[in-house]
Amino acid sequence: MKQLNGSITALITPFRDGSVDEQAFRDLVEWQIESGTHGLVPVGTTGESATLSDEEHERVIALCVEIARGRVPVIGGAGSNETTYAISMAQRLEALGVDGVLAVTGYYNRPSQAGIIAHYTALHNATAKPIVIYNIPARTAVDISIETLATLAALPRIVGLKDATGDLGRVPLQTRQCGGDFIQLSGEDMTAVGFNAMGGLGCISVASNVAPALCAQMQNASLAGDYAEARRLQDRLAPLHEALFSDASPGPTKYALSLMGKCVDDVRLPMVGPSDASKAKVRAALEELDLLG
Repeated sequence: MKQLNGSITALITPFRDGSVDEQAFRDLVEWQIESGTHGLVPVGTTGESATLSDEEHERVIALCVEIARGRVPVIGGAGSNETTYAISMAQRLEALGVDGVLAVTGYYNRPSQAGIIAHYTALHNATAKPIVIYNIPARTAVDISIETLATLAALPRIVGLKDATGDLGRVPLQTRQCGGDFIQLSGEDMTAVGFNAMGGLGCISVASNVAPALCAQMQNASLAGDYAEARRLQDRLAPLHEALFSDASPGPTKYALSLMGKCVDDVRLPMVGPSDASKAKVRAALEELDLLG
């Protein structure tokens, strides 16, 4: 797989009048790459994967692969709480030419650690593409223990982790258990610099939908060991990070992009648009970063 580090955007899926807005998505992907984004994750949680049909899911990822043209790695969202379905989607994405797949722990089912191992092992054995595990207990209601992660990291195609636990203390413990070659990526924008300082290699970012150049610069600085510059950029971005999660994601992110002229702010039920208070925070953060032109 191409090098996977730095600022990796968890892409929104633009909608218009109930359908995927393919032109807006094309333009968004191109803008991301031109702005220095290091990788792309289409149809993850931020891409509203739960409300896309299979046809839409595959189409959006096919478009991302087509537009990226190998310039940056594309890690397609293939997670599900049903293992057979996750395998089927991963195999379909493999045929579309993704560089790897992102697979979340089985949400709602609350599997045991043994169930988590069985789930990811079955997914690993059914696909030839690298797999990035997604650990987000706040959404799945189950955490992947460090011991479980070490077991899975021993499988050759399980190459890394998107860690959205918010616990920076886990990073060095996971390095010790999983080895130095295991790729650890933050799943939380606000602590991305701290995550790298503890041994991480980047962030699968929501904020980089909106400020791709700044997020890429921040990651470049931290990965080069220039933490003074990385912290300076993180401080600039902090109000944006806060604003984008001031209401249910990705509503505030889509609203921000609508203000920037990148797409309309349509979301699909049960998601609705952000509150007026959230919108005010988003607008203020964009103005502070001079992102409204």
